[in-house]
Formats: sequence, C-alpha cells, structure tokens
Amino acid sequence: MNGTADRTALPEAWRTLAGQLGEGERAVAWFAADLANDLRFQPQRLLLTNRRLLAFASDGGRVGDWPLAPKPVLRLQEQGAIGALELVGDEGRVAHWRFTSGLFQLARVFVQKWESEVTGVPLTTSVCPSCGATVPPEADRCLACFPPQEANAAFSLFRLLTFATSQRRMIIFVFLLTLTSTAAGLIPPYLTKPLLDEVLIPRQEGKEVPFSLIYVYLGGLVAAAVVSWLLDWARSYQSARVSERISAELRQRTYAHLQKLSLEFFGGKRTGDLVSRISSDTDRLCTFLSTHLVDFANDVLMIVMTAAILLLIDPYLALATLVPFPLIVWLVTWARTRFLKGYQAASIAWADMVSVLADTIPGIRVVKAFAQESREVQRFEVSNQQVLSANDRNNFMWSFFGNIVSFLTTLGLLFVWAFAAYRVYHGLITVGVLTAFLAYITRFYARSESMIRIFSNVQRAAASAQRIFEILDRSPSVAEPEKPVEPGRLQGKIELQGVRFKYGTREVLHGLNLTIQPGEMIGLVGHSGAGKSTLINLICRFFDVAEGAILVDGTNIRSFPVESYRGNIGIVLQDPFLFYGTIAENIAYGKPSATRAEIITAARAARAHEFILRLPDGYDSIVGERGQSLSGGERQRISIARALLIDPRILILDEATSSVDTKTEQEIQAALETLIEGRTTIAIAHRLSTLRRANRIVVLERGNIVEVGDHADLMTKGGAYATLHMAQATPQAVGA
Repeated sequence: MNGTADRTALPEAWRTLAGQLGEGERAVAWFAADLANDLRFQPQRLLLTNRRLLAFASDGGRVGDWPLAPKPVLRLQEQGAIGALELVGDEGRVAHWRFTSGLFQLARVFVQKWESEVTGVPLTTSVCPSCGATVPPEADRCLACFPPQEANAAFSLFRLLTFATSQRRMIIFVFLLTLTSTAAGLIPPYLTKPLLDEVLIPRQEGKEVPFSLIYVYLGGLVAAAVVSWLLDWARSYQSARVSERISAELRQRTYAHLQKLSLEFFGGKRTGDLVSRISSDTDRLCTFLSTHLVDFANDVLMIVMTAAILLLIDPYLALATLVPFPLIVWLVTWARTRFLKGYQAASIAWADMVSVLADTIPGIRVVKAFAQESREVQRFEVSNQQVLSANDRNNFMWSFFGNIVSFLTTLGLLFVWAFAAYRVYHGLITVGVLTAFLAYITRFYARSESMIRIFSNVQRAAASAQRIFEILDRSPSVAEPEKPVEPGRLQGKIELQGVRFKYGTREVLHGLNLTIQPGEMIGLVGHSGAGKSTLINLICRFFDVAEGAILVDGTNIRSFPVESYRGNIGIVLQDPFLFYGTIAENIAYGKPSATRAEIITAARAARAHEFILRLPDGYDSIVGERGQSLSGGERQRISIARALLIDPRILILDEATSSVDTKTEQEIQAALETLIEGRTTIAIAHRLSTLRRANRIVVLERGNIVEVGDHADLMTKGGAYATLHMAQATPQAVGA
C-alpha cells in the first residue's frame, strides 16, 4: 500500500519505521518492493518523507538514506514481469529496487508522490493501485473501490423502491391489509374497559347486571381475534409474494448488468464474492422486505394508533409512557454506525468463504493432484473462522443492545404502573381504565421494542443492498454506441490505425498500424508480454483502444452494437471452457436455435463426430462441469465445432493446439483447416510450425510491430522471427 499519510495513517507494520523520523519530518508515501537484486523474493521497504528517501531491509534495519536535495531522479522501469525503481543522482545511479509486475501500479503512485515532493508541485491527481481510477489529492482512498459507506448504506434501501414500482398496486393492498389488521388487533383491549367497569366490578359490588352482556363483550373479543388473524394471514402471504418478486427482479437486473460489464471488472473480482452478492445478499433483502419491513410498518401503525388511544384514555398516563424514549433514541444513534460496519465486515467474510469454495470445488483435480486437501481444509477453516468471529462480534453487540432496550422498557412499564396506581388510589381513573391502559401500554412497549430490534435487520439489509448497488452502479468500459450501425454479415477486412492501449497508466501497445484483408490468415507471434492477447482483446472489443481506431469493413467497431459485432466473431481458446450440460448444448451455445442436423454437421467438420458417438449417450452425454470428463483434445474439437456452428466471418485462434499431443494436434489442425477456410483468421501461436499456412506473420515486441511477412520471407531476413524459429528448432529449446 502507499499514499500520503502521517504516522497514524501508516500501515501498522510501518509505524515502527516512522519512529526513526526526525523533528518536523513527516511520512509522505511508502512502497514495499518484493525482489532482491538477484531476483530472489525478499521484501524491501521504501519510506518517502518531506526531507528524504529511506530504505529498510525486511527486518526493519535501515540500509539507505538519500536527501531530496539536490533534486535526485526516481525512475520507474518496466521490463516484462519485472519492474525496477532507480534512484539517479548527479554521478549516476545510486540505488535501485526490483519488484514483480503486481506492484506496477503502486510503484507508479510512489513515483508520482516523489516527483510532487521533489519539485514542490502539488499532486493534482493520483491513480488507484487496485482499479486504475483517478483519485483526487484530498481523498485518502479510492472512492471507486471504497465508496462512502454510511451515505451509500443510508440510501441503498431507499433505492430498492425503484424495484417496487411494478408492484405498487400490490404494495398498496398490503398496506391496507396491515392497517386493518392493526386496527382489529387494537379492539380487544378496548373491550376490556367496559367489561370490567360495566359488568364485572358492578356485579362484584352486588349490583344487578345482565349476564348477556358478558356474551356480547366476549363475542366481540372472539370476533376481533378471528378478523385480526385472517387479516394477518392475508397480509403475511401478500407481503411475501411482493418481496419475492422484488428480489427476483433485483437478482435478474443485477445478473443482466453483470453480463454487460467489461472483462476488466471481472479481473479484479473473485467469483465467490459475485456469487455471494447475487445469491446471499438478495436472499437477505428478500427476508427483510417480506418479514422485517412489513413487521416494522405494522409496529409503526400499532404505535401510532395505540398512542392515540392512550391519549384518549388518559393524557397524563400517555405522557408517562415516554420517559425511557430519550435514552433509547440515544442508544439507537450510538449503535447505528457500529452495526453497519459489523454487518459489512460479516458480508465480506462470508463472500471470502464462498470464494474459497468457488476456487477449490472447480479446481478439485488440481487440489488432489498436488495432495493439497489438508491445506484447502485449513484455508476454509480460516475463512470460516473469520465468518464466525464477525458474527460473534455482531451477536455480542446485538445482545447488549437488545437487552438494554428491554431493560429500559421494563423500567418504563414500572414507572407507568406506579403513576397509574397513584391515580387509581386518588380516584382519578377507574380500575377498568387502568386495565385497558396497561393492556395498551404493554403492546405499545412491545411494539416499540420490536421496532427498535428491527434496526439490526435494517443495517444488515443496508449492507447487502450496498454490495448489490456497487455492481449496478459500475458502468461498462466498453460502451454501446449512441447511434449504432448494424454490422450485418461482415466481410472481415480489419484495419488497425495508430492503435494504443494502456493498463492503468502503463501503455502496452504503441501505435500499431496493420491491414488484414478479408479471408486472410494472420499469425501473431512474439515473446510473452509482447501484446498479442491484448491486440486480440481489442479486436473482439473486450476492451476499447486508448488512442487510434480499429475498423472492420471500413467502419469503426465502436459504432457497432457490441452483441451484433461479436456475433461475427468466433473464438477458439487454448483451454476451451465447456459448460455443465450435454455435448449438443455446448456445441450450440453460440446458436441455441440450431437443429440437431446442424450440430452434427459442425461436429463432423470439427472431427468430433466419431468420439461423440462413442460416448454413452452420444450428443446427449453430460460433459460435467468445465468439461472435465473429456480429454483436452476432445474439448478443443467441441470448441471448434461451437465456432463452426455460428459461421463467423472473423476467427480468433488463441494457442488452439499448444496443450495437446502431436497426434491430437494433427487432428485439430485438420479441423482448423475446415474452420479457417473463407474466413479472416488471426492466430496466436507459440509453436511457429502451426503458422506455415498463414498468409502473413506479424511479429510483436514490447507492444510494437517489428516484422510482417510470410514464413519464407521472415526467415530470409534473419530478424526477430528467424531468431524465435531457430530457438524452437534447437534441442535445448525443445527440451526446455
């Protein structure tokens, strides 16, 4: 982590280092490199202050100290997967630190802070090391990654109302049911007053009272109870139906929006966390809407109506009931933020636990292959313990809060008893009034306590709503055009015009220019990190270019609707992904309306028909999750059949044969020849022998096109391609 901070804002592990600062010296930024100069993993710490740069070893011992005057230079170098910070003075380089690629963003921010401190020019913006978003200098953290929690939580539940508009008639009906059931529930205590004062007490005093009055009042009590029960049942059922529909729409809209987000969003998220948001968080909101919110509305109505009746019976006693409420209101205010943070922490812990499951269950083959079952059990135990700890903290907080509220309401009830006894003793009210009042006051306090207890569920639901709206509020980086141009059936001419692309602030493609003719096969080669996959991602429009343009058939691909444009592209990946389902369903994934005859035709062309027929249920055989019941070559041929079925005009082959044996490679190559025919094809391959059929081969180095030509021409030139080819042809390369 790094950033602007005083000592208290430093990470805990760094605060002992800050103890070595002089009088008036303050920490400005910090950076933790993770490689030694010989590229062994070894932590090194850099601490920038307003006076100097300090370097510390992993044990906290100081190994370097360089003043900021006379204005040394701190350079950032990025070489593939390794980065370096170089401190250069008047006499050359005085120190350097190496680190892995995962720290590039952090290193850039550190250099920005350095330049601001050395030059004295205030830093106007910074870059978030996690998501690459711009961070203003006055912000102590990225608002995209860490939105204002309390403000968002406060409004998240109100935003749920937007999902309730389609159910507004049913909601009004539920409200009317709640109102009438609450009113019916208030009738029995009111009938006890005349039953006591007009029947039972006069009869006890020896007066003649018609016994039929008892039947009248008891009949009224029974009728009120039955009506209240029927209305409560109808209210509970209808409110559950409404909440289920609201939460279903919330799940649907969240999942649909998730599908629209760009690949970069998923690159920074764990699968388990996203699954937890759509499943657990929406389920928690459904429970809140169907049970807690309706109960809250019922409590509010009951309190308001009861308060009106209490004022009608005896205003002085009614005022006495409010004695404990100022302290209860203060407790609610005190606990609000603590509950919200606690439930947010519990949600995150739960998502982390689900993420462990999402990692290990699909990867169970790897877990067992490396005999890491015990390790994964321990990892799950740690996550499970974090959930337990978070819930224990919340339960402790809630048990204290809930019981203190019960204690205060009990004291309030005792106070009302004392005051009411005083008024009965002095003849100011009757025993019937006291009995009815106590019945109402008991309900009043019970409902008040219930309404306050729901506060915990409100905070829990607010935390869940916030996590869902974090997805809904994220805009896709690949936007739909304002004035879309339908691509129709493309011819497949691709033009790159000055294409540049950046990951955060690091540019990885530097002004590429290339024209690919319809039906031409282009091979992309180069070392890892040269930009091959990035270029493919841009052509598929998984990302948008930072500068320049990509044209297909003379039209900027940003003008095409994303779905329509990608419908013209077929992709065969190095490790094809198959969904749980039948062979036929996987082949027809890109064209669900395909007939069985079309599926079989595509499978025959992909050289997959024979092995499919050998499966127990043929095309109806279940392949299992991720296709693990099939070999790598079989999965690859199904992937080719899937691409053939949609008949794409542009074909992307990303290392389609690199992970199979020679015989399987020959079978896949035969299938690919059928797939390539008549289509614009771009193939990435580390095995250069697979590109001999390519019309042209494009060689990339560090984001630049350095060579273009066919195999023979490039070998004759003796440049980068020839070097790569010779390296693969040597026994050492093959053995490596």
